[in-house]
This record gives sequence, structure tokens and C-alpha cells, in this order.
Amino acid sequence: MTVASREWRLIARPFGEPKPADFELATVDLPDPAPGQLLVRNDWLSVDPYMRGRMNDVESYIPPFVLDEAMTGGAVGTVVASASDAVAVGATVSHFAGWREYALLDAGSAQVVSTETAPAQAYLGLLGTTGLTAYAGLTEIAPVREGDVVFISGAAGAVGSVAGQVAKQLGAAKVIGSAGGPGKAARLRTDFGFDAAIDYRAGDLAEQLAAAAPEGIDVYFDNVGGDHLDAALVTMNRYGRIALCGAISIYNDTEPAPGPRHLPLAIGKRITLRGMNVSDHMHQLPEWFAKAGGWLADGSLRTEETIVEGIDQALDAFTAMMNGANTGKMLVRLPHN
Repeated sequence: MTVASREWRLIARPFGEPKPADFELATVDLPDPAPGQLLVRNDWLSVDPYMRGRMNDVESYIPPFVLDEAMTGGAVGTVVASASDAVAVGATVSHFAGWREYALLDAGSAQVVSTETAPAQAYLGLLGTTGLTAYAGLTEIAPVREGDVVFISGAAGAVGSVAGQVAKQLGAAKVIGSAGGPGKAARLRTDFGFDAAIDYRAGDLAEQLAAAAPEGIDVYFDNVGGDHLDAALVTMNRYGRIALCGAISIYNDTEPAPGPRHLPLAIGKRITLRGMNVSDHMHQLPEWFAKAGGWLADGSLRTEETIVEGIDQALDAFTAMMNGANTGKMLVRLPHN
């Protein structure tokens, strides 16, 4: 028996901001799984900033999307047919064959997850690489020490909203977040426990950061790059630590962006800037599960999701996320009859 499945394909490399004409929503028929395979009905899809880089035909830590083939990304779904003794029909699994309604994949590439521990979509956010990125960045890349002042950019996003809370749990004396718009900035304080919030759209970012941190900052978790990184360099204390996690402000640029004007300050201040990729930190996942589970149970960790409905809206969800429309994790839910 075959199953009809819609899937998103990249059909042209975007120049600047991706356009609908760069993509195609195609329908394919999937056969029954061969020995060792699973047929998974995807229930949740993740859209993330790193996917923009995969639309370019350049060498990176993860291969680019292949033109005219189904795109990939994080997903969680239900096994509807199994030809593997290891995974039963009805199991909930996480895998990397997102951007489609159904996925035919080898059983070894799917991870069975418990929906008793947390909702299925949590494995794409807090209990997945999103939460682990925040934790690894503030424990191994730019370790937070007791009494530190910590600055988080993209603080209302999936990683940033968790990172601010993790910094407090690790002993930070003050956590400052940057977000776009007064509503998001207010929510950093009221919903996510930040001590201070900056609306980067409101004016001079460096001036706002200096006012929020007159004592300087010790750790910067960078999701944005550009002017945020430059402002952090100016405000950072001697021996400060910077985790370079993302640079969403320049992902759609068509020309290389100039480097931070104040980078030479890193010399005199002895600042450490270290790039990170969560794939290097999977050994921390059990530790993160244990910590996050405890913090969720006692109410000291809060997560937020922005949910878009339907496979046909997945591209819009990605574009909205890239433009900062989400608070917390941006997810696509796939309803099924």
C-alpha cells in the first residue's frame, strides 16, 4: 500500500532573502517500508535559522540542501508501519526527515522518545538540540561563573529564551536579554526571568547595553552577530567569554558583512571568543535531560512555542522565524484526519 505525502523541495538557490519561487511543495507516493525501515507520520516539524545556510551551495558543518529533493530537518512523528524488530508501530520517534508529511527511513536513524516525560514536540526544542545548545554554550563554551553578568542576544527565540534561564540556574547575578520590539522585551522579564531587557529596535544598542550593565558583562551568548557582537565587545569586562552560536542578522546578506569594528578590544581585554556547534556536545545530553527535567518539575524553567498549522505553511513559518516573528521555539504542527 502506498501513502501520498507532500514534501518541500528547494528548486533554486536563494539570493538574499528566500522567495516562494525558490521552493516547491511536491506530492510523492511512499511504499511500504523495506526490511529495517519505518514509515513515520510526521506530527511536528522544526524550522531553524541554520537551515538558511543549507540553502546555499557552500561547504559547511552540514551539507547543503540538494536541489529538487525533499529538504531535511528535525521532526517528531508516529510510526505507522514498521519492518524493524527494534521499533514498533505506534512508537513516537524523533528523526531528521522533516519538511514532509510522511518519512520513509531506516530504523537506525530514528530515536524512540517518551511522551510520558514530556510532550512530543519538546524533543525538537527544550529536550532536543535547542535546549542542549543553550546549556552547552554556557557550561563548556563560555562558562558562567557565580556572580557573572550575562548578555543574551536573540533572547526571545528558541535558544535564547532557554539560555537566559540556564544562566540564572548556573549562578549569574544578572542576565540581560535583547529582543525586537517592546512586547518581546517585556516578556523577557515577566515570562523568562531576565533581570533586564533591551529592545534593539528602540535605538543605540551599545548605549542601551551599557545602561543595563554599568558593571560590564562577563559572558555573551551570541545568536545574532553584527551590531550585537560589537556592542558586547565594547561592554565586556576583562577575561570575558563569548559563545558564538549564531549570526542570524547576516544570514540573508548577499555580500560578506564587515567584521566587528571593536574586535581589537578582545586583545586588551583578553576576551575569549569561541564558536560552537551542538553536534560536538551530544555527550552532555543525558546531563541536560536530568537538569532540565528537574527545573521543569520545580517550575524554574519555562518554555514557549510559536505554532503554525499545516505542511503548506512550513515555508511561511520559516520566513517568519527568520524575521523574528516567533517567541520561543517555532514549530509546524501537521494535523492528520
